Amino acid sequence: MPGLSAFPITQRWPASHPDRLQLYAAPTPNGVKVSIMLEETGLAYEPHLIDISNNESKDPAFVSLNPNGRIPAIIDPEGPDGDPIGVWESAAILVYLAEKTGRLIPAAPARRYETLTWVFFQMSAIGPTFGQLGFFLRGGGKDYEDKRPRQRFVDESKRLLAVLDRRLDGRDWIVDEYSIADITTLGWVNALVGTYDAGDILGLTSFSNVQAWLGRGLARPAVQRGLNIPARLA
Repeated sequence: MPGLSAFPITQRWPASHPDRLQLYAAPTPNGVKVSIMLEETGLAYEPHLIDISNNESKDPAFVSLNPNGRIPAIIDPEGPDGDPIGVWESAAILVYLAEKTGRLIPAAPARRYETLTWVFFQMSAIGPTFGQLGFFLRGGGKDYEDKRPRQRFVDESKRLLAVLDRRLDGRDWIVDEYSIADITTLGWVNALVGTYDAGDILGLTSFSNVQAWLGRGLARPAVQRGLNIPARLA
């Protein structure tokens, strides 16, 4: 059976527990999706901090696992055929882990595809838009004299929050029961409040369903743990 040594990334970030799933990430909105999922499912895993502030995700060893050079990525020593498998792109990892464990994705086909639709909504709309808003509020874009680009992402973020708020009207979770649709979205909405300090500029208090949903999500012990895994450098 092939071991983890077949993956060059394990030379750069050695596995102390090669029998466990290996997580390569940072506690960003994309990275915490996977750590939350792992905490929710109870799978044994070993986290490795990829210091994106020092461009470690561009290290050739990391790129050997994820050609796109972005966190997160995983290696599962017990893949579908019993051999190790590498998976990258946060949504793909969530689907993989949901199918591996049989948890946090509905079994009924209609509900399954509804869940995947909301996962991909986050990937195609919420993540890119909120991320760009963060660039203009807290990143290099905050010093741009021309505020029109920032306003574009403020307006689009409000529109997306309204979509999510309507969806959550009368629901505790995005698709009836708590699922990967919630996990993939929680970190990004939480970043609006914390990392980006965008609550006021977006009028977040007017999206009461989103606020209540975020509160429910953040109250989950697995979410609380996952938001801080891998631990940041001191």
